[in-house]
Amino acid sequence: MSFFARLFGTQTDPREQWRPLWHSIVEQAREPDWYRMCGVADTVEGRFDMVTLVLSLVLLRMERDEELAPHTALVTELFVEDMEGQLREAGIGDPTVGKKIGKLMSSMGGRLGSYRKALAEEDRAALAEALKRNVTMAQEDEAHALAERMIRLHKRLERTESDALRRGEIAA
Repeated sequence: MSFFARLFGTQTDPREQWRPLWHSIVEQAREPDWYRMCGVADTVEGRFDMVTLVLSLVLLRMERDEELAPHTALVTELFVEDMEGQLREAGIGDPTVGKKIGKLMSSMGGRLGSYRKALAEEDRAALAEALKRNVTMAQEDEAHALAERMIRLHKRLERTESDALRRGEIAA
């Protein structure tokens, strides 16, 4: 969407149809059991790690669906928009925001790749190792519990119909 179309409101922002899914991603990442039972640190870094973990699982689900795959960029843009707002709220200035967002996206890409491979091979040990590298843990020995919970969410997302996912609904 062009800058002028957004400025003058002549077109609907295509990301808006994905906002319910984005809100669901954030809601899933905030579930207390990730922190209480899986050892994720309840810190700014740990919460960011959980948002990227859940977002990664959603993007992997979308990639495997020809109807949803073309829209992964729009969901990712919502992530960037939210992270940019968080950085600005934290007092990070304009010259630095772009660099920080670039680092966040690079980090996101690396995580997505390691999670994709481990989940495709159903390699729990590799997934636990990827989580130890990529998630701020309060208790390192809980990485296997985190991997198991992540696999359960991955399977729930796999069972979720495309239209339901678009609405931000995830199968039980």
